[in-house]
Amino acid sequence: MSVRRRFVSGMILLLAGVLAACSPAGNSGDSKANAGAEDMKTKLTYWTIDRHDTDFIEQKIKEYEESNPDVEIEMKVMAENYEQSVEIAFASNQAPDIFRITGKMPIWVERGYLEPFDDYLSPEMKENFKNVLIEEKNMVDGKIYTLPSTGQFWRLIYNVDLFEQAGIDGPPATIAEMVEDAKKITEAGKDIGAYGFAGNFKSASGFERIAYPIVSLSTNTGNEGFNFQTGQFDFTVYKEVLQALHQIKADGSMLPGSESLDIDPLRAQFAQGKIGMYFNHSAEPSVYKTQFPTDIRWAAAMPPTIDGQQNGAVQVLAGSYLALSRNSEHKEEAWKFIEWMYSDEVRIAYQEGGYGISVIPSVSAKAKAPDIAGIENFLPTSLDGIYPATPLVATEGRVEGAKKVDVFNKFIFDGQNLDKVLSDLNARYNAALEKAKAAGDTTIEADSGFNAANLQGSLVEK
Repeated sequence: MSVRRRFVSGMILLLAGVLAACSPAGNSGDSKANAGAEDMKTKLTYWTIDRHDTDFIEQKIKEYEESNPDVEIEMKVMAENYEQSVEIAFASNQAPDIFRITGKMPIWVERGYLEPFDDYLSPEMKENFKNVLIEEKNMVDGKIYTLPSTGQFWRLIYNVDLFEQAGIDGPPATIAEMVEDAKKITEAGKDIGAYGFAGNFKSASGFERIAYPIVSLSTNTGNEGFNFQTGQFDFTVYKEVLQALHQIKADGSMLPGSESLDIDPLRAQFAQGKIGMYFNHSAEPSVYKTQFPTDIRWAAAMPPTIDGQQNGAVQVLAGSYLALSRNSEHKEEAWKFIEWMYSDEVRIAYQEGGYGISVIPSVSAKAKAPDIAGIENFLPTSLDGIYPATPLVATEGRVEGAKKVDVFNKFIFDGQNLDKVLSDLNARYNAALEKAKAAGDTTIEADSGFNAANLQGSLVEK
């Protein structure tokens, strides 16, 4: 049976029942025979939040079913309220056998949703993934509950034409150069209404799309505002980046309306040649091939750093992919499919098809570059790395007061006493961290020996 997407309403189900009741009596024997064959199959359900790769996954499921005719896999693609749907499904004993993991993995482990992989993994598979397994991303208390697959590789995206027009030889190496380049591009681009810089600050992740790549490559203590060496949040690492963005705004070098800009409108403006540079990840080449085709010359580069020194590694957002339901009645069959989905064969085809870039060195070493202009600038380098998990403290309403995104955006666009607001933010997030520890939602402790420079080279095959 072919792969089926379940976007089924009650009316369609009712209609199906009516049609079945009206079927000619002469076909009942064949129907019963077919039904008997179908009933002998092991039926697995697979839930995912990913839409961009639906056609590829459906094709792979079809291939798997053809090689395993005793198995039928039903995939359900869920665009909204995915995490809530998973939790309701487990509460009502209707959970899928296989499902896509989100950042709530540690909480879902605590609630008993996930089956550990440890007893299913072959020695070869353990060896292949050993260097990319992260506590509270893939593991809880040392047990493996999901493996990584692809990652978001972050870069500075820039308009080559605007840079050349402004007399700039190449992308900035420091944030001071970034501020100056944005000013030059804006001055040179006045006649066409071009600006040097833009950010999708409407999004909760707008500032972090800029800060994470810069700070993670600049420093060796941690990322996402969390210092792994001290085991505490310390948002003062963002100070120089915040000051640079505030200066870009004060100089008039930032695209007007950036404070209410989302990522797709930003991309549309970039494709029209109105933006000199912005930050985003490895989805961009596909976006400019299909969603926003453009004639401009654009490129991507490693992010600038605070002082020109590359002391850490650019954070690659990765860590979770498929999980096995603890409630599944067909764990062995479900695991066999999961194992195949994680195979180099499938992962190589996935990367070559342009659906995502693998964080598994053996896959990246074998995969050909996708036929997408610009993707070569996003492939794994020795300066990319996967960081340990940052403690989940923003869930369950533990952080009191203003959200960090609102604090950051207010400074960028309005200005305020930065030292004071960062100190306040540190106090509130560390108070939430203590609550998370007390609730058992995180076991992350200080690691005085952590050095992000040690992540360099971890995603390329040696």
